[in-house]
Amino acid sequence: MSDYQQSQRRIQALSLLEKIEPGAPERVAKNLDAFHPDMVEIALGFAFTDVLSRPGIDLKTREMLTVAMLAAMGKASGQLEFHMRGALNTGVTREEIIEIVLQVGVYAGIPAAMNAISSAKAVFESR
Repeated sequence: MSDYQQSQRRIQALSLLEKIEPGAPERVAKNLDAFHPDMVEIALGFAFTDVLSRPGIDLKTREMLTVAMLAAMGKASGQLEFHMRGALNTGVTREEIIEIVLQVGVYAGIPAAMNAISSAKAVFESR
């Protein structure tokens, strides 16, 4: 077992992940650990401990920003659906997600918005 697997940074990252999607930390850690034992520390430690947990923006707003950026990328549907669920779990409404997707259409293009619509429909139907 790597020293990273016991680190406070890993614990903090997985704790924030639990706030975004209850039950996700065990699944995500198992998947990343199977790839490499340091992957949680490296990827999630950076994203969730170093950036998302900063005090400057609340978690709900960060999830809205994440949804917008992933939707604009147009090529990360699994991550987009995860963060759309996370957005809903942190207080973002369906209407706010719809508005984000509409804005993505304006600034990132209709194809990116169409991909985001598919993700949003899948997330909305799963609830």
